[in-house]
Amino acid sequence: MNLLGITAVLGLLVGAWAHIGVLRPPCDSLEAEEAAVVAQDYLNAQHKHGYKYVLNRIEDIKILTKPNEDDTYVLEIDLLETDCHVLDPTPVANCTVRPKVLTAVEGDCDVVLKRVNGALTVTAFKCKTEESTEDLCLGCPTLLPLNHTGALDFVTTSLGTFNNQTVNVTYVLLEIGRMSSQIVSGGPIYLAEYVVVEANCTDDPCVPLNDALAARSFCTARGSNDEHTVDCKILSTLTPIVDVNGTARVEHASLPVVHVHRGNISLNHGLRHHKLTTLHDPHLSGLLSSESGESDEVVPVVSAAVPTADPAAVADPTAVADPAAVADPASASDASDASSSKEVPVILFKRAVAAQPAAALVDGPAAQADPTAIVPVCPGKVRFF
Repeated sequence: MNLLGITAVLGLLVGAWAHIGVLRPPCDSLEAEEAAVVAQDYLNAQHKHGYKYVLNRIEDIKILTKPNEDDTYVLEIDLLETDCHVLDPTPVANCTVRPKVLTAVEGDCDVVLKRVNGALTVTAFKCKTEESTEDLCLGCPTLLPLNHTGALDFVTTSLGTFNNQTVNVTYVLLEIGRMSSQIVSGGPIYLAEYVVVEANCTDDPCVPLNDALAARSFCTARGSNDEHTVDCKILSTLTPIVDVNGTARVEHASLPVVHVHRGNISLNHGLRHHKLTTLHDPHLSGLLSSESGESDEVVPVVSAAVPTADPAAVADPTAVADPAAVADPASASDASDASSSKEVPVILFKRAVAAQPAAALVDGPAAQADPTAIVPVCPGKVRFF
């Protein structure tokens, strides 16, 4: 092949490589924010116990592009636990982030999304959930394991006080959110947050009422078994649903699986908070980093329409790994829940996004040779702490 022919072939190859790249928009751009909010809402929808999490910071974002294929978003985000239980219909944007002095809980998540016909959908993710040990002080509340015997006795006592105050309704424990203890001048006291549900007491003992309309309350109690206060807020069983046309309707929320700690504490032995659920085996995707992995919390992603990984794609260094590859749905279970989730992935449609400045880097062979390429601006701003 003569020099002209070789030059022509190389030119075609470089042109093809230029179409297979990685866009890196700023972490605080509207496009990154849109993907992060979709990821946040999806993770909260999968999280069936404990509290809602809110976006704190976008650590990194990459948009993988290939000709004639949907764009793939690879996102690293930090989340913070709020004081809104997952059963609380309050929008997460209106929930209060738990302060560090009360032992904040952080979620470090890697999320893979695809944009199909303008809609972003989550195809894979993994999260690491851990306590923040910063700013803890002498005399601050100390978080206790969810199976702590003394704190469980306090929960039972305070719930009895609440039932004595109600009329014609008896509540039983549905789930414990968190328990802690604090040393005060009069001695140690307990602080507990838990969810109760209306019970059927025709038999002994009372059992949770198996009805979507059963009253549920979120309770906070403080004190000792002998002297304490308890306050319970009724949680609505009506959940607003917005369809693809933007029309809001109201549906009855399904009653979650009853999670009684005293009779089934083996799953929560030693745990002091509810962890974010992991619904994907990250080793099949090749797009998720190892930072956020929790080896004991791998549960299958639930969309049956998502194909498995292609080994040939891993062998090809120029190919973009398939982020939609998933684990076998029968291969794992949630470490913080007795049953696997079966939800269909949440789909949120793209809102109107203003044109962004040309601040994205195409991380392909052509761009790597360009010394004028713009450096991505990441990580993004910290929203809380």
